Amino acid sequence: MELSKKKIGNESKKNEKLDELQAKLKKKLGEIKGGIEKTVSDIKDDVKTTRERDPAARSDLEVFLLYSGVHALMAYRVAHKLHEKKKYLPARAISQAARFFTGIEIHPGAKIGKGLMIDHGMGVVIGETTEIGDNCTLYQGVTLGGTGKDVGKRHPTLGNNVMVGAGAKVLGPFKIGDNTKIAANAVVLEEIPDNCTAVGIPAKIVRKEGMRVDDLDQIHIPDPVAQELARLEARLGELSEQLETLKTETPKKK
Repeated sequence: MELSKKKIGNESKKNEKLDELQAKLKKKLGEIKGGIEKTVSDIKDDVKTTRERDPAARSDLEVFLLYSGVHALMAYRVAHKLHEKKKYLPARAISQAARFFTGIEIHPGAKIGKGLMIDHGMGVVIGETTEIGDNCTLYQGVTLGGTGKDVGKRHPTLGNNVMVGAGAKVLGPFKIGDNTKIAANAVVLEEIPDNCTAVGIPAKIVRKEGMRVDDLDQIHIPDPVAQELARLEARLGELSEQLETLKTETPKKK
């Protein structure tokens, strides 16, 4: 009788462990399924975003197979998941492989919102502590980097609906406001408010809330080369006058 009770007790414990194992497995499979569904949804969103904003895109299949910006974002999302789980080496390996194949380097630690479009993309660099809001656009050659002077948060934060033009550099741990545009080849070294357009090296705000900023006119700004040529021309005229004077004053030899 006692042996029978003991046997029943052992079987009950075994069943409890089996149920617990099945519950863990079911939970894990649910997490994997959810992760796959989220990844598929993100890929669809990336393809849709590029298709809507790039007039050269002819089909979703073309964007999915041939657009390097979409490929870089796909790799980033996998690498970012690994980075969040503190699996830094495989995360970095994926990001570097994506850099090799696409020419776009996105650190796995960066935080990127929905609807990012990387157009063409060659030479784009996104640093570790960069944060990018929703519906932003980056063109080729853009750097979201640091200056080497900061620790911790070293890279910029982009708000929503920010456009950064080709070759522009945004360097430092400051914010670029919502709906702001950074012109091609601009170098941004300080915070830009919402609804602005910034151009130049270093970048200055030329439009704010749709109105031109009067203290900077990039079109009619004096040309330093032309000014220097004018000074040289004036100096040449002075020297010519002095030479003529010397010729007049110097007595002719008999």
